[in-house]
Amino acid sequence: MRNSASQPLSIVAVHGVGYYDRRAKTEQVRAAHSTHWTQHLADGLALPTSRLAVDFAYYAEALNTGPMAQGPADAEELEDPLARELLAAWLEELDAPQPVAQGALTLPLRYAASWVATKFSLDGQLTQLFIHLFFREVATYLCADDDPAREAARKEVATRIAQHRPRVVIAHSLGTVVAYEALHAQPDPPVELLLTLGSPLALPHAVFDRLTPRPTGSLERRGTRPDSVARWVNIADPGDPVAIPPRLARAFDDIALDLTTPIHVAFGFHNAKNYLACATTAATLGPYLGA
Repeated sequence: MRNSASQPLSIVAVHGVGYYDRRAKTEQVRAAHSTHWTQHLADGLALPTSRLAVDFAYYAEALNTGPMAQGPADAEELEDPLARELLAAWLEELDAPQPVAQGALTLPLRYAASWVATKFSLDGQLTQLFIHLFFREVATYLCADDDPAREAARKEVATRIAQHRPRVVIAHSLGTVVAYEALHAQPDPPVELLLTLGSPLALPHAVFDRLTPRPTGSLERRGTRPDSVARWVNIADPGDPVAIPPRLARAFDDIALDLTTPIHVAFGFHNAKNYLACATTAATLGPYLGA
């Protein structure tokens, strides 16, 4: 597990929602975010960026082939019935009042967003935009096991892993779902560490029950660590409204560490940069960096 101090730690990064950039070329986006993630990780580790070799799996293009929301007015509704269904399941898991949870199927998004913003002390308008973006992309990914967008997203992650042959895969938010499925589908090359951050993998009736491979079990259905992964560590902020229900190990076997730690700055419960730069992520990666 030790890494030579002169050899950068190889990492493939798998992003969450909101990374699509229609104005830039794929390689430009990949390079820019690789630089950003490298810097955030290096800041947390208190090491120079030269100690890290981060490749970025940019799958957002596969999930964003239609018109995009441009502002609050465009984010007033979730037109996709599956997106509304997933939103209702999420609100139910958050213990939203029944009218709010069920209303997610028919009422304007602002009602659900207002309840979530109040519960987590968030800005209402930003919460509405985030919910619209999050459930739009999640629904696009999960609409069918063999949907072309889902297959393309998994292929992007699998391709970056095959080409970069990382020791570590770091995935955030929806990216944990894409990485989980891609690693299950691709047994080679092996990965020493899968680090999931702010993951919705265990969300019942929305994500967990739609995973491929499906969770199995005679008494209790459970997911499992991909065979290609030697060690799986999960980190979640206790106030992250996406990482619910808490503790992935309650729903998945063979998670080595299932850690809860505050990572937020000014209520940034779900921001990738806060997860990447937090002390718990640094402590998890430290043993893989060598002396």
